[in-house]
Amino acid sequence: MLQSLSFSKTRRAITEEAESVNHKLLVKGGFVSQLMAGTYTYLPLGLRVIKKIENIIREEMVSLGAEELIMPALHPKDNWVRTGRWETMDDLFKFTSYYSKNEYALGPTHEEIVVPLAEQFIFSYKDLPKKVFQIQEKFRDEKRAKSGILRSREFLMKDLYSFHIDEKDLDDFYEKVVCSYNRIFDKVGIGDKTYLTFASGGTFSKYSHEFQTETPAGEDIIYLCEKCGLAINKEILDEQNICPECSNKSLKEIKAVEVGNIFKQKTKFAEAFDFNVKDKDGKDRFVVTGAYGIGLGRLMGTIVEVNYDGKGIIWPKEVAPFQIHIVPIGKKALSEGNRLYKQLKNYEVLLDDRDESAGVKLNDADLIGIPIRIVISDKLIQDDNLEIKMRHEDSSQIIRKENLLELIAENV
Repeated sequence: MLQSLSFSKTRRAITEEAESVNHKLLVKGGFVSQLMAGTYTYLPLGLRVIKKIENIIREEMVSLGAEELIMPALHPKDNWVRTGRWETMDDLFKFTSYYSKNEYALGPTHEEIVVPLAEQFIFSYKDLPKKVFQIQEKFRDEKRAKSGILRSREFLMKDLYSFHIDEKDLDDFYEKVVCSYNRIFDKVGIGDKTYLTFASGGTFSKYSHEFQTETPAGEDIIYLCEKCGLAINKEILDEQNICPECSNKSLKEIKAVEVGNIFKQKTKFAEAFDFNVKDKDGKDRFVVTGAYGIGLGRLMGTIVEVNYDGKGIIWPKEVAPFQIHIVPIGKKALSEGNRLYKQLKNYEVLLDDRDESAGVKLNDADLIGIPIRIVISDKLIQDDNLEIKMRHEDSSQIIRKENLLELIAENV
């Protein structure tokens, strides 16, 4: 892609409301634009990142045997009344139709829709287990939207739902999801700072689990067990000051942001919709369900909070908007840049063909954070050299032009 044709541009001045690192850098880099508090446009550059995150998540969901669908974001009141959450969910967006006078909700989650949907197709133990997922816009009436895209009122979320004949089958699948989530967070570059965290199970079970990523921007306090590597959140610590997994009392307090959660819901939602199936003995029993979420925007924001320096974002290569950033400095260099751009057509390349100074181009390259930067100047051209800078490294290197393809193949 030619940078001169990009819909968005980097920005120097941004709103004073931008306090968090992800908010500042994503707006300045031209990845997102804030419409109002808690609501963002994902600009073309940012959408490229979101799509890569989406593809990583989708690949893992499919590997779990889950099928993808898309459910309505507009929900009838009756379904939420059935589960009791019409009155108890304090961040539920509700409104009344001007024409029909019917009441509706905008979906913050989809148990109220997916359970009666599954009831249309699951009748006996022979139809189980079943797993479905979607990647869809969600809406939550946050009291205070903050921290950029870490906490917003409209957001993209992957929600997976599983249906089982008994709790043992749910437990087995639940462990597979834990492993799948760990692979997702490894692939997007935050695995070494993300911990499986015990949380309150509420009405579902003794514990649910969150995946919490350590960052100073985190709004949660968790306590890391330095013996087994698991963590517990603050409300669990108030109940017990030891690790639920290994009983260790040496817990380290850290700030973190939640990037995923998983729940064993048991029969709560099946009972609300009277969702019975026949077991092997021909007896009716309620279906057992589980729910598993990852917010894509929140994950993108967390990746930035973990991967940046004083100059800008340092995108992990698996989610970077482009693999290579070509930065020509000078008119002769632009001609060579165009030649190189065509040569690298099998890669994702951004060519900075703008009529800007070297300082502007190099500062923007650092801000945008593409993993491999190739600088071309008139002096380098004369010697058949190129300057290569890996975004995660402090120094650059000069290489011969004929060695470029080999270097790129080793680093993309």
